[in-house]
Amino acid sequence: MLGPTDGSTSSAIFGSGRHCQFLRIAEANASETRYPIRVTVRFKWFHIQQKHPTMEQEVTSVGHDVQVIDPDVRMHVYSLVTALGGFNGEDADRYMLGDDALSCLRDIRRWLKLYDQRNNRMDVVRCLGEANLVIGDILPILSIWWANGQNSKHLTRVALACLELLVPLTWPAEYHSQMTANHHRHTPYIQQIQVQYKRSILKYGGSNLLRAVIRIALPSMAIPRSERESRDEGILKLMLYFLRNMAIITTNDRLAAEGDEEETSRSATINAFQDQDAFALILTMCSNVADDFNQQDVVLLEILFHLVKGVSVDKLFLNDEERKAKRSDELGDLLRKESQVKREYARNAPTRHGRFGTMIWVKRDEHKVSTVSGQNILRDDQASLQKMDETKKWKKPRPRRRKEDIVQYNDFNVPAHLSLLATKNFRTFVEEFLDSGFNPLFTHVRKAIEREAERVTSINARQFFYAVGWFLEAERARRARQVIQHVQNGKSAKDVEPNSYGLVAGVLNQETFISLNRGMQNSLDNKEWDDLTAQMRCFTQILLTVQEMAFSPIEEDQEIADNIQNRIFYEETTHDRIISIVRGYKEQGFGYLDAATELAHVFLRMLERYSKINVDLQIRSKRQARKRKKDAAQAKPQEGAEDEEDDNSEDEDLVDSAQVTKERAFDFKRFAAKFCNQSCVDTFVAFTAFYRELNSEQLKRAHRYFYRVAFKQEMTTLLFRLDIIHLFHRMIKGPGAMDSSKPIFKEWEEFVRQILRRLTKRIDQRPALITELLFSKMNSTVYYLEFGHERQTMSTAKRPPVELQFISKETLTKEGKQGVVVGALVLDGRADLVKWLVDVLKSAASEREAWEAGDEARRAENAEATSTPNPLIHVKPADEFIENAMFSNAKLRLLLESIGLERLGQEDVRGAQWVVPASMSSTDLNEIIATINKSVLNPMPEGSNEDPRQLLRRKETRSARESLAQGTLDVKFGSDSEGEDIPEGPLFPPNPRSKSNALDELKKKRKKKSRNSEDTEKEPLDDAILEERRQARLANSLARQRKIKSDLFIHASDDETDEEADREFFRLEEERRKEQARNVEKAILMGDTELAQSESNGKGKKASVRKRKSDTTAAEPKRRRRGSGSTGSGGDEDDDILMADPDDLSPRSQQEVSTSHGAQDEDTPLTSTEDEMDFDDDLVFSRDRDRLSKPVAAEAAVDSDEEEEMLVASSSRRMRGGFVIESDSE
Repeated sequence: MLGPTDGSTSSAIFGSGRHCQFLRIAEANASETRYPIRVTVRFKWFHIQQKHPTMEQEVTSVGHDVQVIDPDVRMHVYSLVTALGGFNGEDADRYMLGDDALSCLRDIRRWLKLYDQRNNRMDVVRCLGEANLVIGDILPILSIWWANGQNSKHLTRVALACLELLVPLTWPAEYHSQMTANHHRHTPYIQQIQVQYKRSILKYGGSNLLRAVIRIALPSMAIPRSERESRDEGILKLMLYFLRNMAIITTNDRLAAEGDEEETSRSATINAFQDQDAFALILTMCSNVADDFNQQDVVLLEILFHLVKGVSVDKLFLNDEERKAKRSDELGDLLRKESQVKREYARNAPTRHGRFGTMIWVKRDEHKVSTVSGQNILRDDQASLQKMDETKKWKKPRPRRRKEDIVQYNDFNVPAHLSLLATKNFRTFVEEFLDSGFNPLFTHVRKAIEREAERVTSINARQFFYAVGWFLEAERARRARQVIQHVQNGKSAKDVEPNSYGLVAGVLNQETFISLNRGMQNSLDNKEWDDLTAQMRCFTQILLTVQEMAFSPIEEDQEIADNIQNRIFYEETTHDRIISIVRGYKEQGFGYLDAATELAHVFLRMLERYSKINVDLQIRSKRQARKRKKDAAQAKPQEGAEDEEDDNSEDEDLVDSAQVTKERAFDFKRFAAKFCNQSCVDTFVAFTAFYRELNSEQLKRAHRYFYRVAFKQEMTTLLFRLDIIHLFHRMIKGPGAMDSSKPIFKEWEEFVRQILRRLTKRIDQRPALITELLFSKMNSTVYYLEFGHERQTMSTAKRPPVELQFISKETLTKEGKQGVVVGALVLDGRADLVKWLVDVLKSAASEREAWEAGDEARRAENAEATSTPNPLIHVKPADEFIENAMFSNAKLRLLLESIGLERLGQEDVRGAQWVVPASMSSTDLNEIIATINKSVLNPMPEGSNEDPRQLLRRKETRSARESLAQGTLDVKFGSDSEGEDIPEGPLFPPNPRSKSNALDELKKKRKKKSRNSEDTEKEPLDDAILEERRQARLANSLARQRKIKSDLFIHASDDETDEEADREFFRLEEERRKEQARNVEKAILMGDTELAQSESNGKGKKASVRKRKSDTTAAEPKRRRRGSGSTGSGGDEDDDILMADPDDLSPRSQQEVSTSHGAQDEDTPLTSTEDEMDFDDDLVFSRDRDRLSKPVAAEAAVDSDEEEEMLVASSSRRMRGGFVIESDSE
């Protein structure tokens, strides 16, 4: 014990105000005590407190005699320990309680609570440790009570008081961010003394102290939960916390160990728990946690966590022989490593003159010299250079990190080794816990964590996820062990009775997945790497468990597994989180690295397998959903705007639905490509750098990732970096190479060989890649470095081909259509498809004949029997090539439709089923077969030498029709289906137009624009008005196009000759020419110089005597006709010019004609945008021309009250390929 000091130091420790309670307690207890020394100490404390009432700060002196504990506190605590009791002098092995032992124990508890806990100090705990209270007093008292004092009420109360002291004295002392100087001073000693406490408790003279502690709490456990008091709940907590402390306390590696470490190891703890019924207690409480022990769930979780952390599940479920073989293999590995180290040392071993120093100069570039020392530098130049590299040290600057707690007792990455007996005991406990306590405990703890109960701390979530993952792995190992034992007993593995996964279903529900995903995201955002590591381990084990459930022989487990996988893989946020975890590795430790790489490996493999099984896998992307909502909000019409038509809204809904489905379609190649970046590669490189400590499974994990990057994703360039290449080379060739006896070594050797071969080949092709070896690859250039060209983005989704149809130049029968398609296939070199179809039809015909024969036999036996409809016959492709052709070959699809086959379902996708309908009889099938065989022998149509492929063309789609109706002026000459399926619709797009006065029009537009810009007060047009004008322009354009006829669509019957009709036609033409000549002659005689000059020179305005009925009712100045421009050729001017008879024209009409000429020169543009094509259809195309012989004057005579307008006849357009060509545009 340290020496005493003066009263000033003591008064400094005890402040004036907040320690008055100690004085009152001391005075109250002094009146009850029998020991004068206790009174003396209390009086001295009172005297010191009164002497220095104002000092509250601790005063410490620096030097050899530093006092860590106040001597008065030590003296008082020692007096209490002395008064508690001791061993009798007559019987040294027998402990004798003091007369006031119970009061002493309570006083010690008050000191712990009111001095240490309130002041955040550890002085009393240290004093009790130095006084040997636990080993010298508490444990003997509990032993006496367990032996012969259980029926004594007083001894039971003393034993309970001892338990109240054991819990705070064995509470683990950890380093944390809130530690004071007092904590740093006492923590090492307390950690060391707690190890001694644990050693004595587990093995105290053969006494069952753990069982004694459990026995103290049994009366409280027997009371129903509804009848328990707070005292009973407190006793149960004391018992469980004591067991938890025993599970936590371990030897600190940073402190010198005292005694045998095996006495306080995990194996000793497990054996003691098994021998003294602690495991039975834990199982009982876990299985009934929801009913009787709902307040003790978190403490039970902590006990399980500290028992299972670091324990290898694989070793736990090995039998004795396998365990011995495993240990032999581990010993062999260590011996091989030792021999390898010796060989490396012998290779560089010093000579017999090694005690003499060796130093050389190494000349470098630019006449620089470096000094290198050591015996090994004399071997060769490479050794000298390597020695120089080793002397180059660069301390990378590290950013300032926040001060984090040191989780000594919560670190689950440190492996724990169990003895043979402990392994058996612990495996028994784990199996019993999985059978009875897994679901109740973890379900109850999860709910407590979600509602943030008061008993839950921040560390409990980490313990929960780690324990869940560990026990799930144990369940899988147990099932695998059962299969192996069944096989070893000489039975088949299929004979094993399948067990349902209902024993662990409590953590395979949607609530657990929600908690896990939320916890992973929070840990990732807050950079809580230990929590994230536990959650990643849990998620990995859940995925592996679900994978085994998918292969379970129980159908219910398969359905549950499929549902779980669908829910997990449906969320794209889960995919992105996995990628972020792998990319975000930055020195978080090997545990985090191992968990992250394992999760990525398992997730990729399972998602790849699941996406192959479920081709139509859909995922939900929140970003895309928000984008659609945002677009919908922006496209929302303003108030007062008219709603769109119902048909248009339905079409938009269909389009939006298709977009949603396309956006949610999952593409595994695209997802796997997200792992092919430099950040993910660096993470796996950092993991592979520990290749000497990795097992075969971990090495295989890294190998599979690099193989996926290099060969599956074709991104070998990501691995072309000097440090990565050097790591791969060192793994195979050394120094410090992998053990060649491992089975994974062969795969790594072949992989490295292929990588180096590609590297050398790539450098030969592109020598500039040598520079890129020094740097990491950027996403923007990695594709170019890999393939030598930029990425070409194109859609990979395969659409069905465009449908074909027959050209309607001649009427084809059904057999003729079949012959045309068969001939086209044969000429294309696809006779094998026709042969396959014939075989299918023959099989269908024979099957249909058998059915029809059976049906006739049934009706012959029973005349009243109703005929059964023919069943559908499925058309099955012979191989994958034909299956693809049934989807992608448009001619084969047209042939299937022409012969009457039908496709099932609405979706036109690859693999769609075609059937022979019930309406086709065997006779019809035989006729189709005969027609096809005939067409195969003679592909050309009968009576024609035309290629049958020219009789087929693409079928117009709805989008093409909609684009035609847009009213644009773009001419599309490539369309073969103009005017098809559009009644009274346009036969071809409008003609190309040009303006001869483009410069004048441009000036007008500029002037108009300047006038509009000056008018700032004018409000912009409303959307409704603009839409109305657009619809009007569209209607006018369609009206013009409908009036245009094309000779391409005149049927062949029009070419039939009729002599009588020809005579009548030529007679009318002769009368027309004569009358026209008379009109010209009469105009010349009357002296109409304007008309004569117009007739002779072809210049000026040409009047037409014909007037439309529609024009008479709506005569407007802007619709007045104007002739073609004066720049036309003279050869085309005199075609079809009709002149009005001057006698039949009134003076008013003549004046209107001349007035209209002048007005048109000023107002009418050269090229009308509305009425350019509005010429007389009957005049150009009609065969009934009798009405042309009528006098023109009769047409001109109209009512005088009606507004008349004389139309100017434009020069006739020349027809070229169905299009009207303006004369002024040549």
